[in-house]
Amino acid sequence: MKVLIIGGGGREHAIAWKVSQSPKVDKLYCAPGNAGIAQCAECVDIPVIEYEALADFALSNKIDLTIVGPDDPLADGIVDVFEKKGLRIFGPRKNAAIIESSKVFSKNLMKKYNIPTAAYETFDQADKAIEYLKTRDFPIVVKADGLALGKGVIICNDFDQAVSAVKAIMEDKQFGLAGSQVVIEEFITGPEVSVLAFCDGTHIIPMASAQDHKRAFDNDQGPNTGGMGTFSPSPFYTEQIHEYCQKYIYQPTMAAMKAEGRDFVGILFVGLMLTKDGPKVLEYNARFGDPEAQVVLPRLKNDLIDVIEACIEGRLDKVNLSFEDNAAVCVILASDGYPLSYEKGFEIEGLDNFTDKEDYYVFHAASKKENDKILTNGGRVLGVTAIGKTLKEARSKAYEAADNIHFKNKYMRKDIGKAIQ
Repeated sequence: MKVLIIGGGGREHAIAWKVSQSPKVDKLYCAPGNAGIAQCAECVDIPVIEYEALADFALSNKIDLTIVGPDDPLADGIVDVFEKKGLRIFGPRKNAAIIESSKVFSKNLMKKYNIPTAAYETFDQADKAIEYLKTRDFPIVVKADGLALGKGVIICNDFDQAVSAVKAIMEDKQFGLAGSQVVIEEFITGPEVSVLAFCDGTHIIPMASAQDHKRAFDNDQGPNTGGMGTFSPSPFYTEQIHEYCQKYIYQPTMAAMKAEGRDFVGILFVGLMLTKDGPKVLEYNARFGDPEAQVVLPRLKNDLIDVIEACIEGRLDKVNLSFEDNAAVCVILASDGYPLSYEKGFEIEGLDNFTDKEDYYVFHAASKKENDKILTNGGRVLGVTAIGKTLKEARSKAYEAADNIHFKNKYMRKDIGKAIQ
């Protein structure tokens, strides 16, 4: 098979690394890719938003399967574009990707089909949202409706903070068109767990659980980011909780989307809060998580291509999904100043320490190659993943590895997975 992966971050590197292991694949492309992805795929200089150009590339190069990594192309309907040209592509169509691209849609879906989630109201006018805030208890959560690179969720401790959040989203357009509506949601507490699941439109099979660290600084301080590190499995996600989620969240979500005429084929990412009243859905995403993919895919025993083909062909119920009995921890090496302002273009040293080492994976999130040197090229630069028998062992190995990689202005959280030791 010839396979094309769309995207150029750490998630896409993890997908490319896993796909490259399939005996079914003899040629792998990635558009646009990065310096790390180039080690296992041929990078193609086409931006992820140029859907027609990507489809034309797939046609002219006789691509058998395209896998979409990021959220924006899915929300904009890249799957529909490819399918109209008779191309095989893995990911939800635009009318199903709305489960991520509109928080108003997903919250209303959960309310309609009795899927457990936090109480909420939605608003398309700032003044009405502010009036509503006068009646609420705090803390409270204000969310931009649309896609905002994982940064459109603001936890507000008092009325003034909440008003500022509403104005930043709806009036100042801090997140652009994503802020044309807001969701104001009750603040719920408990361990936060990420569960990615394969879906074929009818059936859903969850992968191993993971836990992300969204805040920029240690002890969950600072602004939200795309994710500063993650680990798998979550010790809080017990078999009992899994059975509850399967019965009351995962399968009902698939059935709800089908009932709405929005059959979901692809990866459904369910962000859960394990509250004292039981698991509740914080949000849905319509693709692999980043950096969750960097800890879940290295633990997956199955050939990823086999599972993806089963999803596309509607026979996921015939798949026996299996994961290694181990643990993985991923530490993000970022450019100091991320997610606000940062410099790039600095040489990355120490990568050759991990070329042939088992149980260590360095997934490139934002890198480029110039004059035979690998340079930083964004906010989140690398995801350093290590495997261990236990989370404690994996965490120790991940930090040992991270300390052996150097670039100017390198920054990382020091507490990824620390709370579970």
